[in-house]
Parts: sequence; C-alpha cells; structure tokens
Amino acid sequence: MENPDITVAPPPPISFAKVPCRVQLTALQADVESLLQNSQVIEAWVDHVNKNDHRGGWDVLPLRCQRQHLQAHPILQGFAIADGDDWENLPVLARCPAIASIFNQLQCPIKAARLMRLKAGAEIKPHRDHRLSIEYGEARLHVPIHTSAAVSFFVDDKEIPMRAGELWYFNADQVHEVYNRGSEDRINLVIDCVANEWLCEQIRAGGWQ
Repeated sequence: MENPDITVAPPPPISFAKVPCRVQLTALQADVESLLQNSQVIEAWVDHVNKNDHRGGWDVLPLRCQRQHLQAHPILQGFAIADGDDWENLPVLARCPAIASIFNQLQCPIKAARLMRLKAGAEIKPHRDHRLSIEYGEARLHVPIHTSAAVSFFVDDKEIPMRAGELWYFNADQVHEVYNRGSEDRINLVIDCVANEWLCEQIRAGGWQ
C-alpha cells in the first residue's frame, strides 16, 4: 500500500534534446546563401539588442513576427514580443523553401523564428532567458546551418553535441553560453514554439538532463 505522506519528486528539467527532423542541409545552406547575397535582405539583419550578454558580432534576421509588426522595423520584428498568438511569416521566408519545410514538420504552434549569426571570434556570455523552457510551455529550437568544431554551445555547464543540419531543443531557462572560436561565422535557424504534447514527447524521448 502506498504511503500518502511520501512525495515523489518531479524529474529534473531537460537541458537539451535532439528532435527528429528531416533537414536538407545543402538546400538549407543555399537558402541562407541567397539571403546573404540579396541587398534588401542584408539591410534587414539587425544587431542583437541585448548588448550585455555578448562580446563581438551577434545579429539576427527575422523570419516570423507578430502580425502587428509585419510592416515595422526589423528590430521590432525580431525582438518585440507582446501577449497574443498572431504570428506570421515575413515575406523573406518565401525565398527559403528548405526553412519552410522544417516549419511544416513541426506539429506544434510556431511563434518567432529568425536566423542568428554569431560572428567569428564572438561569444554569447552566460545568461538565462527566464521561463523559456518546456516546463513553462515554451520551447526554443536550433538548427545549425553554418557551424564548425570551433563552435561550443553549453547549457547548465554541459556541451550540446549539435552538428549542422540537426534540430535541437535547449532549456533557455538554464544558464547557457556560446563561443565561436573559429574563423567563419556561425549561423543557426532559431525557432520559438509552443511546447504542446507532441513536442514535449519528442524532447523527452531524446533529452539530456
């Protein structure tokens, strides 16, 4: 007979997890290369607004934003988050069929999405994004597009073994940091999602604690 006075502790939070996804890396890299060569798109890249948490170049190209910011400056498209579920693709995403194919495989609501570029020699200092994890109903996913062995991504002092063309969840509510010690820029696709039952199952199946 179970003792009603014994409380079972919840499992520790998952720090990161590889999520199954069919990623066409060559096509994904071609999407990004076309954006990097387009003069209008180049102007839409914006420096990350959090100046305290990085050293060196770190910038963002918004791909999805809240509907109210569709015609706004890319800074608002990339960083302004208000209450509401009205998220839409930005026109630039029409140039990116390989990125769109990743979105189509996610059986969960997608909120913000952007490309994030960490310049060669730059680092993202240890910090937390409070309440951004599946325990709070949110999930941040990364797909490395251009990366190298010289890029290190740590969460809770553990290194994520992510490689180009893989989809990973990481617990942004835990302390995390990134170092690009290489000679080339690192570019990741970053997607913020609602952590519904489907996504949580995928994360728990492949998680590291």
